[in-house]
Amino acid sequence: MFRAAGAVAGVCRVASTGVRSKTTIVAEGAPAAIGPYSHAVTSGKMVYTSGSLGVSAEGELADGVQAQTQLALENLGAVLKAAGANHGSVVKTLVLLETMDDFPAVNEVYAQFFPENPPARSCFAVKALPLGAKVEIEAVAEIVE
Repeated sequence: MFRAAGAVAGVCRVASTGVRSKTTIVAEGAPAAIGPYSHAVTSGKMVYTSGSLGVSAEGELADGVQAQTQLALENLGAVLKAAGANHGSVVKTLVLLETMDDFPAVNEVYAQFFPENPPARSCFAVKALPLGAKVEIEAVAEIVE
């Protein structure tokens, strides 16, 4: 992939497949990114989100894995909405956990956001997450608006 001369932020050209658009998404209803990345990127009819943490708009981490999962999925919803998608249009998620011991507690909250026809999902325990979080969730969704 290369960036075309004179390309503006949010648009790039992909050499191997012809001209495609890539738009970066910054969601007003989600906490600010804590690094050099976008909340999400759209390409064609798809949206690819960065990981969402259970962090408030003020940058404070929620207390406990279920509260973090709830807030992470709410933040993810704000990003999806800004991109023209929603929880119902999610086709794949990636859930990262501090420990697999939290898997049942996360599933309990997760199921509330995806009650019917849940998306495909991968789930891994990792050594550490940003800000000391217990859970991080990213998604791939189809744009519906």
